[in-house]
Amino acid sequence: IDLVCMLVRFLSRRRRRPLFLVLDRFLEQSVAHPDKKFLVFGEESYTYSYTDLQSNKIANALRAQSGYKAGDTVAMFMGNEPSFIFTWLALTKLGSPAALLNHNIRSKSLLHCFNCCKASVLIAASDLKDAVKDVLPSLLEQNVTVLLMAKDSDTTGIQSFSEQVEEATDAPLPRSLRSHVTFKSPAVYIYTSGTTGLPKAAVVNQNRLLTALVILSSNGVKQTDIIYVNLPLYHTAGFLVGLIGSIETGTTIILKRKFSTSQFWDDCRKYNVTVIQYIGEVMRYLCSAPKRDNDKDHKVKLAIGNGIRAEIWREFLNRFGNIQIREFYASTEGNVGFVNYTGKIGAIGRVNFFHKVSVESGKCYDTELDEPVRDANGLCIETRKGEPGLLVSKITDIAPFAGYAQNEEQTERKRLRNVLKKGDLYFNSGDLMSIDEENFIYFQDRVGDTFRWKGENVATTEVSDILTICDCIKEANAYGVQVPGHEGRIGMAAVTLTDGVQFDGSKIYNHVVKCLPSYARPRFIRIQDAVEVTGTFKQIKMKLVEQGFDPGRIHEPLYIIDDRVKSYIPLTAEIYSNIQSGNIQL
Repeated sequence: IDLVCMLVRFLSRRRRRPLFLVLDRFLEQSVAHPDKKFLVFGEESYTYSYTDLQSNKIANALRAQSGYKAGDTVAMFMGNEPSFIFTWLALTKLGSPAALLNHNIRSKSLLHCFNCCKASVLIAASDLKDAVKDVLPSLLEQNVTVLLMAKDSDTTGIQSFSEQVEEATDAPLPRSLRSHVTFKSPAVYIYTSGTTGLPKAAVVNQNRLLTALVILSSNGVKQTDIIYVNLPLYHTAGFLVGLIGSIETGTTIILKRKFSTSQFWDDCRKYNVTVIQYIGEVMRYLCSAPKRDNDKDHKVKLAIGNGIRAEIWREFLNRFGNIQIREFYASTEGNVGFVNYTGKIGAIGRVNFFHKVSVESGKCYDTELDEPVRDANGLCIETRKGEPGLLVSKITDIAPFAGYAQNEEQTERKRLRNVLKKGDLYFNSGDLMSIDEENFIYFQDRVGDTFRWKGENVATTEVSDILTICDCIKEANAYGVQVPGHEGRIGMAAVTLTDGVQFDGSKIYNHVVKCLPSYARPRFIRIQDAVEVTGTFKQIKMKLVEQGFDPGRIHEPLYIIDDRVKSYIPLTAEIYSNIQSGNIQL
């Protein structure tokens, strides 16, 4: 019933004239609750009214820039801080799409992301000045206006913007400035994590932003709730769920600069947090932290996010109490999503009537050819219940796929044609799923992460999960590497060790032999000080895959499985040479 009500509300908003956008919902909230806390950041708090006026000042200061006109795309290069939210609201008031740059990227990657969206202005946080200086010559060559959220700037070409904002009027912006905006207009550009190469700018249009309003309210979040947002605002989870979802409900946001395991529950207690956001790794970090007597002493009643593994899910509930976990599945650019409303551990949702209309999930996938399996007529073959397959969703007016900015090649790679009949068009999620007899849907792995060895598919997430159960391994990143003279790719894992614990080759050997079939056991293990991840904790595999298992290229401890001694033993240059020459068969 709640979902039907929300659908009716969404459709009625779609019919309103002039256009009703997310900004209009924020303005409604600031009129209805001007003195309510919208944002809390450390010891500072900002009301709806203050946020509205401050965003007016930023918008008016920006209008005064000679290199900018209302509607131009603006790139935001900022971390989780109040000015991120004030600036984004200012841009929406000016009808300008915002490119949300990951504040961790530098040099070539930063320029690549900036150039994706054809922005004319870059607004950067004061602490990112050095990163901006690195790429400044290229920006100035393109006549980009570079604004720094600081009181002063001693660098030619970088203007101090804070002073201009302070002096600007807080008068409301005329609606006519955004009269060009339609539901199909880009609202924000959100970048994919770049786990397998340079990030791509996914276009999130105004309609998609409007649908994101319901994410929290459809999960029972109310105006009286307090949400803890510590995931990056430049990414989908922090921005669409944490920020946009809270604008609909009128919830107070507790904004954290970044996730901290040690401060997480103390913050929840300090601010009386009732709703938390997660991605799978966050839950794992919380569960692996030392136990405390007050683990269940908090007011959190709902956790909403994605990527939690079944065993971590159970451990989390066991340790931190009766918290409703709402696991969902969605991607920044995708046209399909699921929510697990029932709390079925391990599932990302359930296929219902609405999905059956628009989703054809589970097409057979050939991981070696990296494409769906097709029949004699060239159409995709559907998987049976319980079998992993590629999740695809029909591209329609109701479920569109906007693609990636300035990247037609990558956009086309996400389009799948001739799926059920000749000439049809589907979105390729790039994710392998399975559906059980009760229609619950489970995430298996990402296409490209799954590899094939000895004629069998190996899911890297499963291998990583199994390895981290072993008490001497803290984190594991599994992937496939090529071996001369062998088809497919053989399993390898980069791992970090539990603090104060030595690598125990025979213990890990016994563990993987017991838990994994022979083809899925990692033949090589590489010990790292830290597993490299993106800003949203996705593991980066590309560099590891390229480096393979060559001890000449890798200066970290390397081990190879040895069935004769039932252990992982050091991988020497001599063993490597024998593998390369074919003297050792794997």
